[in-house]
Amino acid sequence: MVFYMPGRVEPSGTGSAELSPREIVQGLDRFIVGQSRAKRAVAIALRNRVRRRKLPPDLAEEVSPKNILMIGPTGVGKTEIARRLARLVAAPFLKVEASKFTEVGYVGRDVESMIRDMVDIAMDMVRQERRIQIRAQASQAVERRILDLLLPPRPRATTRAGEPPAAEGSVDPQLSWDRSRETYRRALEAGELDERIVELEVQPALGAAFKLFTQSGMEELDMNLPEVLPGLFQGRPRTRRLTIAQAREVLQREEENKLIDPEQAAREAIRRVEESGILFIDEMDKIAGREGGHGPDVSREGVQRDLLPIVEGTLVNTKHGMVRTDHILFIAAGAFHVSKPSDLIPELQGRFPIRVGLDPLGRDELVRILTEPESSLVRQYQALLGTEGIELEFSPEGILALAQIAEAVNRTTENIGARRLHTVMERVLEDVSFAGSEHPEKRVVVDEGYVRERLQGVVQDTDLSRYVL
Repeated sequence: MVFYMPGRVEPSGTGSAELSPREIVQGLDRFIVGQSRAKRAVAIALRNRVRRRKLPPDLAEEVSPKNILMIGPTGVGKTEIARRLARLVAAPFLKVEASKFTEVGYVGRDVESMIRDMVDIAMDMVRQERRIQIRAQASQAVERRILDLLLPPRPRATTRAGEPPAAEGSVDPQLSWDRSRETYRRALEAGELDERIVELEVQPALGAAFKLFTQSGMEELDMNLPEVLPGLFQGRPRTRRLTIAQAREVLQREEENKLIDPEQAAREAIRRVEESGILFIDEMDKIAGREGGHGPDVSREGVQRDLLPIVEGTLVNTKHGMVRTDHILFIAAGAFHVSKPSDLIPELQGRFPIRVGLDPLGRDELVRILTEPESSLVRQYQALLGTEGIELEFSPEGILALAQIAEAVNRTTENIGARRLHTVMERVLEDVSFAGSEHPEKRVVVDEGYVRERLQGVVQDTDLSRYVL
């Protein structure tokens, strides 16, 4: 049944795009407990992308993604399933809240901005990958530039016609310079010169962001001003005194930027968004409504109608180029406590053909969340306090008590699912975390008595637990 605990995600392997649905579910199981129906749904949707790419082009163009609507209370893992899925296959991923958007004509962000944001994320991914690929080449250029700062290049000597040769036994200036250069190079590689101060011309940061009011509302439009108005916004380099270690970082960034082709990176980013992007739209229940509804959210149906062409497939203009949204995978989610999926406009309902209900959390599920995932809360706190020499041990009874209290508080106050475990754990371990290495005991056993002693008074007072837990 349930949730997740945040943790480190392994880099995607070369064959991650060819994962079978069973392998995708197994990958999600490492971090998310239960929710097998939701995992199966997203695994099939992801695998269908691979299947589509193997079809003839004319048929592949007609196959649209099977978008998913997740229904369940907060804290049961809706967002984390989508996020882990994207990390599993290194796909561009963006989470947005539907309630943050406004209908065209109102002041606020329009729905197309989510596509622009996703392209920016994909650009960062591509740049990071390119930096890894060209790091060695850039490092060689950085070494040459630092050596030039330490020992400026000298022009190669040329022998003029009729000029007498150098006297026998004299030192060749060029050979002497080459030897000095090699000495500096070896010292540089050994890190012996890292604290030496050099003067370096540093280029000012380029680009700026503007907030403009357009018919679509207020948008942030990033533009590279030196490309638009090179004479006006170029700026002058500043000479800074830096250690060689600091200069190496600055120069490494400059050299990597020189080696990355921005147009090629933009094309690759757009391709990734179009073919493998995953857009998670949360709080769909908060825009569910039809015309004639009451209340302040007069543009709720308008937002739905603006979302419809994005989900159906359209062209969106971004600063990196036009993006087609036809084959982006949209995963929507909402608690739907007050409204229900049928309150969405029929056209939008039809664009989310797969409906998945996520299970609420009980005591047994909370126990599994505390212990089973690779990055469970128990392991996180043991690792954190272990850095200060404290051995933290959780007994089975202590873990059960933590889950029981979290379940009880969820039942009597607002139900926030597995997120309640974070609050309970912080409260239980507050004294140990505060003392850290100064704690008198280097081995702390969190058993049932330890948990009850620190939480019983708060749990019994409902008003107090509402604010504390």
